[in-house]
Amino acid sequence: MESDIEIMLRRLLRPLVAYLMRRGWGYIAFRDLLKRIYVDEALRAHDGPEPPTDSQINVVTGINRREVKRLREEAAKPEADAGRDPMAGVNIAARVVGTWVSGKDFVDGDGNPRPLSLRHDGDGPVFDDLLKAAKVDVRARAVIDELERAAVIERLPDDGVRLLRAAFTPQEPRDKILFLAANVGDHMRSAFHNLAGEQPVFIERALFHNDIGADRLDNARPVLADMADRLLRTCNEQLLEGNLASTDSAAMPADGGKRRRLRLGVYYYETDAEDRP
Repeated sequence: MESDIEIMLRRLLRPLVAYLMRRGWGYIAFRDLLKRIYVDEALRAHDGPEPPTDSQINVVTGINRREVKRLREEAAKPEADAGRDPMAGVNIAARVVGTWVSGKDFVDGDGNPRPLSLRHDGDGPVFDDLLKAAKVDVRARAVIDELERAAVIERLPDDGVRLLRAAFTPQEPRDKILFLAANVGDHMRSAFHNLAGEQPVFIERALFHNDIGADRLDNARPVLADMADRLLRTCNEQLLEGNLASTDSAAMPADGGKRRRLRLGVYYYETDAEDRP
């Protein structure tokens, strides 16, 4: 009889393995990556005053000591951590777009994003003001290049920029993979945080129906997408304005206090097939 963990892993891994096979990623490549992740997580989880021995990592991971030694030596090479965070550019771009569509200084009376000048030659906000509001400490030129690459903005004749979409939705295959990794990874962390009984309890809910007419879903899908978009925009506006902060002044750190990150997501899926365990 399968354990609960085996049942869980089957459901989690089936869509991943199906995708990997479509991309030509076989079992050996996945196995080798899993070994590196097991060793890395064992090192992260160790809380002793000294680094864990290869034998200790062998005990918690089941990977033999010779392999553990090899993987640790590979991870210690300078080139192992070389290069910038591959999500850095898209994260910054997404934050800038989120501030642009939600910050009160960057939308017009109807709530539409305002075109922004690249020069301080008037009374209105400029692109540098947007970067400051989004807490982005990167040159405007680099951010604009990223937004143009993603086809989110267009240049205007008067040395300004206009937002084309109210959300930073990745267009390039690599960006889509990076967003998937970030979104699904944090979704799993949220669920495992709750399974461990840790506090505070994170939002981890879903709406489920298994017998709805296809025509009804065809009509509902765009409505649900619009509702999801409005929910995320409203949450972002509230967070930017500080309206979701605690009313207890003692619980509200001054600017420069401890910082955290959050990810609030909405997803949708439908299929004709029955669920497979």
